[in-house]
Amino acid sequence: MVDQQQLQDFVKAALREDVGDGDHTTLATIDPQDKSRAKLLVKDIGVLSGVQVAESIFKQVDPDYDMQVYIEDGSDVKNGDIAFHVECNTHALLQAERLVLNVMQRMSGISTLSARFAVEVEGTGTTILDTRKTTPLLRFLEKEAVRIGGCANYRVGLYDRIMIKDNHIEAAGSVTEALRKTKTYLDKLGRNLPITLEIRNLMELDEALTEGGADRLMLDNFEIPLLQEALRIINGAYETEASGGIELATVRKYAETGVDFISVGALTHSAGTLDLSLKIVEDV
Repeated sequence: MVDQQQLQDFVKAALREDVGDGDHTTLATIDPQDKSRAKLLVKDIGVLSGVQVAESIFKQVDPDYDMQVYIEDGSDVKNGDIAFHVECNTHALLQAERLVLNVMQRMSGISTLSARFAVEVEGTGTTILDTRKTTPLLRFLEKEAVRIGGCANYRVGLYDRIMIKDNHIEAAGSVTEALRKTKTYLDKLGRNLPITLEIRNLMELDEALTEGGADRLMLDNFEIPLLQEALRIINGAYETEASGGIELATVRKYAETGVDFISVGALTHSAGTLDLSLKIVEDV
């Protein structure tokens, strides 16, 4: 679930960016005491996401708002559906309009793509993971959208999991050195962070298995025959993860190898948006 304090801080910053010293168009044309009722209209096909976030935004701009939700987060939607009605001060409504739409369209696009990936691997036992390939400062919402769409969140940032990747290995000197230095560091720190180790070939896999210490082996850019061979060698001794350019068209074949996890950066960095609009339907 989204951290409410983080969400409040985000809404304040986003409104400050957009409203600045005032919504002068609304100030010029609409009575400050006016109230309006609006509908969130779906103009696309996909998975809706961000309804709870929208409610938090309206609550922040007008604590006296009233919102009737008809379609919950994670629901399939189609063109013409009305997700909710909201009634509040018109000035507040128009200040919140673009923020609500920007957030919901982005989150719904991510949830829609995540749902498609989740459906592709149904019945295989493989879990689809997101990555850190997110929009700066929007990660908490984009990862929530992944979860709503039916996939799983990986590490939140650099602080909650060790992930030894190719650059770490090159800088450390080898897989063995990277693992040894990591174990020494965690022992000294007194932390028990899970360790993912990126593997680029079978030689590195042999080195990793000899040294030990990782929790998960991430088999990066392995073609399916090579992935199958690596999984045979690992033989369940570690959690396994496939990564590297795995697309919707190929994800099922990768999942059928028996790999535990597949990480897909495209869930966030390549997701589109869902077409939505917020339209005033009447003055109150």
